[in-house]
Amino acid sequence: MAADAQDQLTRPTSAAPLLVPLADAAGARDTPQPLISHGCWYPSADPTGEHVAFICDRTGVPQLWTGPVHGGIDGGELHLLDSDPDPVTEVAWSPDGRWIAYTVAPGGGEHTRVLCVRPDGTGRRIVAGADSGSSAYLGCWTRDGSAVAVTVAEPPPAPPGAPDRPDAPGGDDRVEFGELPADWAERDGQATLLGGARRGVVGPEPNGAAPDGAVRDRLTAYLVDPYGAASPVLVAAESGAATLRVCDVSQDGRLALVRRGPRGRREAVVVRTADLGTGSVLRVADGDPWIGRFSPDGRTAWLRSDHEREFAALLAAGLDDDGRRRGLSVVAEREGCDLELLAFAEDGRTAALAWNVRGASEFQTLGLPPAGPAAPAPGGGATGTAPPHDVGLPHEVVTRIGRAGPGGLVLALSGSQRRPGVWWLPRAASPARTPWSSRDEDAVPPGRTPVRPAPLRPTARDGLVLGGWYYRAPGRGEGRPAPCVIHLHGGPEEQERPVFEPLYHELTGRGLDVFAPDVRGSSGYGRSFVDADLGRGRFAAIEDVADCVAHVVLSGRADPTRLAVMGRSYGGYLTLASLVWHPGLFRTGVAVCGMSDFATFFAGTEAWIAESAAHKYGHPVRDRELLRELSPMSRIDALRVPLLAVHGEHDTNVPPGESEQVVRAARERGHAAELLTLRDEGHEFRRADNRRLFRRTAADWMERHLTG
Repeated sequence: MAADAQDQLTRPTSAAPLLVPLADAAGARDTPQPLISHGCWYPSADPTGEHVAFICDRTGVPQLWTGPVHGGIDGGELHLLDSDPDPVTEVAWSPDGRWIAYTVAPGGGEHTRVLCVRPDGTGRRIVAGADSGSSAYLGCWTRDGSAVAVTVAEPPPAPPGAPDRPDAPGGDDRVEFGELPADWAERDGQATLLGGARRGVVGPEPNGAAPDGAVRDRLTAYLVDPYGAASPVLVAAESGAATLRVCDVSQDGRLALVRRGPRGRREAVVVRTADLGTGSVLRVADGDPWIGRFSPDGRTAWLRSDHEREFAALLAAGLDDDGRRRGLSVVAEREGCDLELLAFAEDGRTAALAWNVRGASEFQTLGLPPAGPAAPAPGGGATGTAPPHDVGLPHEVVTRIGRAGPGGLVLALSGSQRRPGVWWLPRAASPARTPWSSRDEDAVPPGRTPVRPAPLRPTARDGLVLGGWYYRAPGRGEGRPAPCVIHLHGGPEEQERPVFEPLYHELTGRGLDVFAPDVRGSSGYGRSFVDADLGRGRFAAIEDVADCVAHVVLSGRADPTRLAVMGRSYGGYLTLASLVWHPGLFRTGVAVCGMSDFATFFAGTEAWIAESAAHKYGHPVRDRELLRELSPMSRIDALRVPLLAVHGEHDTNVPPGESEQVVRAARERGHAAELLTLRDEGHEFRRADNRRLFRRTAADWMERHLTG
């Protein structure tokens, strides 16, 4: 990182982000009437802890709101701070209370930009990501609130003589640099060929070529003054980076804590801001990108890490003046459980810990040692720490933790029978629901019963114990086998959690059971389980789907003659793979934003996603034959049942061509196949009307083929 960043200083490849003023948002406008089924999430409190900025979809689109932590009748004091229709994805209130930073996805796609607005709705401006073709991601605020960290994704440089932009006169967004293998697929996105022939000039190497000869995207992180009085300050830069996020800056500004690396190989990097040199590097866990924080004196980095461990724990890394590690100890751990979320109270000496216990959350607060990493104590804690304080939760899963004034916290919670909401946790008290979060009785439409799932632990044919949750349709007694939809989550490092999922309630309301399993590759079961699908292990993950079906059939829950499979993203891939590897098992399938051919996926996806996915799925050149074997399109002749594919029109993560080609191939072979394209959506479906359309279309399809 240091050499690359120094090269950025001497050989700039693009301008630092510029502030772009926008029209003020009317923060005091009348609050729009809420949707009864709204959700609230991603809270960030002001310095007093009295007000919270958060994301809410009460208007049908996730937007930026503020509201009081307590008081207010039916959320009457709520303010909508940005009425634009672009979905909001992240929020951070500045420590000095003057600004709220947030990330939006223009047009609902995958490219994002960072904005700032004052709490009264004035001064709204784009901080980063305004340039065409670029994307920006939100990092932390400095401790004094004078600057916010942003990461800018810069497209690969064009070869000499090429247009500066794809949309410039004579430009072509499909231009290829250099020679490609004869069987390399035509691309429909911005991906690069990893490890192939040299295709452009990139990186700090003297001859301008990247180490593997590939054109790389460049990620650069800056500290930006929202007022625009000071120039942006470069913090880190990397070519070919999968991720780069500034998670914290020390109180004195000497050090920055940066998260980088592809899936399965995330790292915490301590960077010296004076010379951009690397102090220390330590492996950290996948999942939530907010990996830790410096102690008030900057001598300790508290990290959520699985360094040389099966499960993530809270580690303390002692640091010297240059940010180099001088010690490492375990502060908090739980046997067989991942530390999933880590946050800190305002004083920096109290940690808030959310543990993943078989899919549900258990929450604790913990006093930290006053200075430096402590030696491990018997029982796994560290000397100098007080015993952890357990906090009971009203719902199953914590999705976000934020500071809320002296000693307080705000929690985003979700449960199987309620929509996401924000809860206030005062010091030494129980969580209290904020008045503007949905009530439990508003979770599902009147007359429909919310379903609480039961945990299941299937065993794969090779003896590996899997997991998952079974949703039984209301009114069906035990011992009556039901039509059942196997729903496969994305990632594959995601985990099925007992949170409110409107799709499942739509399906169970139609009389269909749902089993949502965790096959190998899922998180929550340890590092070995996550890595069990690497390489040829992905064939075993496909077999896991059949083994999960066998479990629910043999246990008497599911009718073997009325089964369907469905999933999104990687789950969409696994759906297609299950249909062609196990053609006699299911009556139908619904693949949502799924990869149908790894060659076309790598050729069409975003470059940073390609960098990260190569570790998980295989390298598109070196592992070409393996990826061909694993691609559903290579076995499409085995398809025997109707297929519905669903895709967002602006998906640049898994391009829509992945669904288009498999639907076309199914039709050519005489099978019923349909494609639902959702307008103004990317890889995630964020708009309420599109989500409803998706749920109803999928449920109609399942009902027709399983009960018709």
